Amino acid sequence: MRTLITNGTIVTAEGSTVADVLVDGETIAAIGAGLAGTLGADETIDATGRYVIPGGIDVHTHMELPFGGTFAKDTFETGTRAAAFGGTTTIVDFAVQSRGRSLREGLDAWHAKAEGNAVVDYGFHMIMSDVNDQSLAEMDTLVAEGVPDFKLFTAYPGVFFSDDGAIFRAMQRTGRNGGLIMMHAENGLAIDVIAADTVAAGVTDPIGHGLARYSVLEGEATNRVIRLAEAAKVPVYIVHLSAREALNAVRQARDEGLPAFAETCPQYLFLSLDDLSNGFEGSKFVCSPPLRTEDHQRELWKGLVKDDLQVVSTDHCPFDFHGQKELGRGDFRKIPNGLPGVEDRMDLLHDGGVVGGRITRERWVEITSTAPAKLFGMYPRKGAVAVGSDADLVIYDPNRKRVISARTHHMDVDYSCYEGRTVQGASDVVMSRGTVVVRDGTFTGRKGHGQFVRRGTADHARMA
Repeated sequence: MRTLITNGTIVTAEGSTVADVLVDGETIAAIGAGLAGTLGADETIDATGRYVIPGGIDVHTHMELPFGGTFAKDTFETGTRAAAFGGTTTIVDFAVQSRGRSLREGLDAWHAKAEGNAVVDYGFHMIMSDVNDQSLAEMDTLVAEGVPDFKLFTAYPGVFFSDDGAIFRAMQRTGRNGGLIMMHAENGLAIDVIAADTVAAGVTDPIGHGLARYSVLEGEATNRVIRLAEAAKVPVYIVHLSAREALNAVRQARDEGLPAFAETCPQYLFLSLDDLSNGFEGSKFVCSPPLRTEDHQRELWKGLVKDDLQVVSTDHCPFDFHGQKELGRGDFRKIPNGLPGVEDRMDLLHDGGVVGGRITRERWVEITSTAPAKLFGMYPRKGAVAVGSDADLVIYDPNRKRVISARTHHMDVDYSCYEGRTVQGASDVVMSRGTVVVRDGTFTGRKGHGQFVRRGTADHARMA
């Protein structure tokens, strides 16, 4: 199948140009002006007035994640289909090592969830909840299999928490095998004390979740893990950074020339602590780290402009308000942590970032596609509009407006964090490895089209 995309404005991290793109099979075969009529094509798509961009890459999702006595609602089928509607053509999900079990057992379980079900391509990171001699040795095997990143937590004592010694040992291992440590950085031990005090004082509604998880404790943990990585002489990647104090720790490290990297998420750019304050309705907005006051948003946008933050991912982890979030009625500590977002990321950032005048359209492509591809071993196969790259392409209308709503979204969850918000910019045609999977609001792909992406090591991070 040969598809010719004509008259579009190709927008990449490096710049924008009006040119045609020829897709042959699963890859991009030619780029140039006036290709129409010179190359045979089975289909021609006129992209006049629209952007041609590399498909979005969301490197932080949780499909079917077990948490708080329940499971995240989206499967790899529903979640990747929703991603495709939103212009995201690759996700990297987190496989989970259960305490006392091997990394292999956790990874195999996630392969079984995804294989034959995903609509678009996918990769895996590995959550390590039990750092020991066996799991450290297994890290080498996973890196060789294209799963080169390992997430550890300074949060969630008794579940995922690792102490500084365990974190340092894992970092030392990545110094030898080329992997990358990803950190959920909040001081979970202190937070648990504060949360217990908050409940004892009679605050049990969701607002207590936001009040108990102090931003300074995210800043402290972020600085601590960066310094552990400095001692181990390895790069480190901070996931879902939400707070000014944490951003300042990353800024300082980068100013010192350290390979410290970080992502933020749309919820921290567009939502705030106020969203937690409407009684139990606020449970819809419970995630960790929590939503912050609006002044933190301004700093995060500055971080994106100045490249103190390199990536915007979603931390997509949806739980229904009815029946799942309700597990925490009477005690905010029992509310499943997580928000839906994989479908809305590209449009929110285009609307609030590009249309809002905060970032350029090239930077929009960089933080949603190219930078994650580089940091996580997929570039230039992914994250690029270039000859030889996978034909993961989105024909994007920068002027079309739509209203975000649970009534129309494709994520398998009964509410939207952005209900009623109008955004400018939407995906008209979405291609995954040369196959059109979404066209004009209609799903044209198929379950099982998505393939596992074997990713390389974090060479880009080490070159910084």
